[in-house]
Amino acid sequence: MARHDASELAIRLGRQAEAVCRHYLSNGRRQGRYWTVGDVRNTPGRSMFVRLSGPESGPGAAGHWTDAATAEYGDLLDVIREALGLVDFKDVAEEARRFLSLPHPEPDKTRTPTGRAPGMASSGSPEAARRLFAMSQPVGGTLVETYFRNRGITALHETTSLRFHPRCYYRPDEHSPTEIWPAMVASVTDLAGRQTGAHRTWLSPDGSGKAPVKTPRRAMGDLLGHAVRFGVAGRVLAAGEGIETVLSPRMVLPQMPMLAALSAAHLAACRFPATLRRLYVLRDRDPAGDGARNGLIARATSVGIEAIAVSPVAGDFNEDLRWRGVDALRATLKEQLHPEDVSRFMEG
Repeated sequence: MARHDASELAIRLGRQAEAVCRHYLSNGRRQGRYWTVGDVRNTPGRSMFVRLSGPESGPGAAGHWTDAATAEYGDLLDVIREALGLVDFKDVAEEARRFLSLPHPEPDKTRTPTGRAPGMASSGSPEAARRLFAMSQPVGGTLVETYFRNRGITALHETTSLRFHPRCYYRPDEHSPTEIWPAMVASVTDLAGRQTGAHRTWLSPDGSGKAPVKTPRRAMGDLLGHAVRFGVAGRVLAAGEGIETVLSPRMVLPQMPMLAALSAAHLAACRFPATLRRLYVLRDRDPAGDGARNGLIARATSVGIEAIAVSPVAGDFNEDLRWRGVDALRATLKEQLHPEDVSRFMEG
């Protein structure tokens, strides 16, 4: 039995693009060389276009689609996943094989020890993270902007690492049904700017806060040593745990490059750019935050980087921003930054 990896399955589906669309996007219709429908979840409408003919791979390939309303795009594997509400790639691949009348791969020959076919992206892989981020849209005018505004954050410059997905799957556990919530999707990148993972924050439908689910924040892909980045690091960089914790100081330090490591453990392990000479560690006031601060400062100092811990008055810098205001946050930071950086980076 030959292997059918993700690329091969997408090509085979593309050869039968119209049949795939008629089956999974039954609320659409053919218009010339395209199948039009409302969206990838088979909503009636005409904003999504699926190519019915073209090369087998690359730009303009048969089966590739774009949603003009949301800027989402993908291939027919994405159509199957979204239309049926599937979560794991193995289920998507199994459904694709069923549609194509392909035999199931023989487990002893085509499965890795993790139970995943070689070449296929698992639901938590870096490839899956890149696909999710690519299918999301810029945050301007979305619930992400509303969510930040409700947390006192209105300066969203240099936030291309953040996107919005209006219908992001959430599964409480492997035994529970899949739910759909809007979500902020953050790109996790390495020092060279390559995306290695993604972080999801599921939001309430009105953007007033996080979604009322057990774990509204989850990461996928390869995170260790990497981060969500805002601005390009040079000689100076600020690093913190959460996205909101990092974006709050940027309200008064708009030009200072910063990163969010997404957890205390990952903050302690984040890697340093070769250009870095001074590192500010944005502390969270809890035992895990203290441990991350101490570990990161020790590592930075050992390689000749000046490391300075910066502490909030409350539990974290977003609490300072929300409950004490921008002016008080500015005063708190001004007392702890190097004078050279106050004059270079601080507004007001």
